[in-house]
Amino acid sequence: MNQFFRFCVVGAVGFVIDAGILQSLVSGIGANPYLARIISFLVAASATWLMNRRYTFEVEHAATHSEWVRYVALMVLGAVVNYGAFAISITAWSLARAQPWLGVAVGSVAGLGINFMTSRLLFRGAST
Repeated sequence: MNQFFRFCVVGAVGFVIDAGILQSLVSGIGANPYLARIISFLVAASATWLMNRRYTFEVEHAATHSEWVRYVALMVLGAVVNYGAFAISITAWSLARAQPWLGVAVGSVAGLGINFMTSRLLFRGAST
């Protein structure tokens, strides 16, 4: 349970990064929210990979590019659920269209369990 709590804390930080970048791209330069979300998600996923390996799963070996690639690949299922919930939110909910960060929140909650399980698969036994 402690590990899941830490995963949620890291996820909250990832949400702030994701939503902040998305909102900045959409409001600041008028970017398409669907395309901007891909950029914001990749930046947030990179940040959560680093935080999860250090704080959630306490991995002791050095980070590698191949580990990052595996992490992002495992996040694909959660990302599809996350992005789908985001897209539905901003399509069907006028408030989320005006404030895309709300769609990010909906997507984040939708993908949480999937992302936790796939992260555990990647980092299982990696702390030794």
